[in-house]
Amino acid sequence: MRIAVGTQDYRSIATHGGRTRRFLVYEAEAGRDPVEVKRIELAEDEVLHLAGDGRPHPIDEVAVVITGSSGQGFIKHMRRRGIEPVTTTETDPVQAIRDHLAGVVKTAPEPEFPHEHHDHGHEHAHGPSEG
Repeated sequence: MRIAVGTQDYRSIATHGGRTRRFLVYEAEAGRDPVEVKRIELAEDEVLHLAGDGRPHPIDEVAVVITGSSGQGFIKHMRRRGIEPVTTTETDPVQAIRDHLAGVVKTAPEPEFPHEHHDHGHEHAHGPSEG
């Protein structure tokens, strides 16, 4: 299965999945070491926070996206695309994939991002009322 891991530096997991522009893509299966197969670098208007419109997207080739944190909008966008969103406190991409495949993902409570956490030219609600 293909798994994408959000990163800012191609070494550690990014903390805000919806705004991350770089992803390491791995081919992975339980019992084997994940193998990096490619890297994705998104344009600013392709970040996953904005990927809810249903248009084809470079991330569509993966089954799972692992990030350090994500909001409800990101989670909904990924699920609509058939991609499983996973958040972890692990910072090593390969270890995070191993953890996910073993069912032992290191998680922390999801942060509440204030509206000022981004600026992409439109207003929307965060949390359970988001549509």
